Amino acid sequence: IDKLMDIIVEENIKIVFTSAGNPKTWTPFLKEKGITVVHVVSSLKFALKAQDAGVDAIVAEGFEAGGHNGRDETTTMVLIPAVKEKIHIPLIAAGGIATGKAMLAAMVLGADAVQVGSRFVASEEASNHMNFKEVVVKAKEGDTHLTLKELAPVRLVKNKFYNDVQKAYATGANIEELKTLLGRGRAKKGMFLGDLEDGELEIGQVSALIHDIKPADEIVKALMKEFNERKAELSSL
Repeated sequence: IDKLMDIIVEENIKIVFTSAGNPKTWTPFLKEKGITVVHVVSSLKFALKAQDAGVDAIVAEGFEAGGHNGRDETTTMVLIPAVKEKIHIPLIAAGGIATGKAMLAAMVLGADAVQVGSRFVASEEASNHMNFKEVVVKAKEGDTHLTLKELAPVRLVKNKFYNDVQKAYATGANIEELKTLLGRGRAKKGMFLGDLEDGELEIGQVSALIHDIKPADEIVKALMKEFNERKAELSSL
């Protein structure tokens, strides 16, 4: 991480998103270099800690999100207003946002902006393997699940690896046994090398609403079009 931070400074990166750690560790270092720092949290408690650490903005990510997640399982609809009520810096909503309608809903709840992840996994430009993209567009409601809370909570598509994890729980596996099962590079194997059986396939619940692979440009335009249309419709209520 030290080397990565030095590269960020050398390359004159303007904005850095940090997560899954203490915001006090790197926020002062980055701020001293004139870098804008945004920290990702999954609870109000950690949002307040991030604010106290001096970050410029917060991403509050609900339980619906893919990848690493929060142990408290707080949904975006509950998390965003809870965090907004207590912080005074910009708030970015994440988790379950793949449409213009969801973007508008997040802003009604108090978000200043949104962060979209899963929808861009199914984009032509995304660097993940085509096998994984096809899994995402075929996903249905209930095809993902949050697991491995003892290590780092992660939302996964149900596949052979996921089933192996559930079998390990059923036999009373401890943390060390779970670490051994997870191994190293499991996410890379699944998402970037396309191993749909033994790889870790991280994606949000909103994958059930993603039905095609499009250029990122088209995704952004579709989001904004639907956002503006729905905003205009709701203004009459």
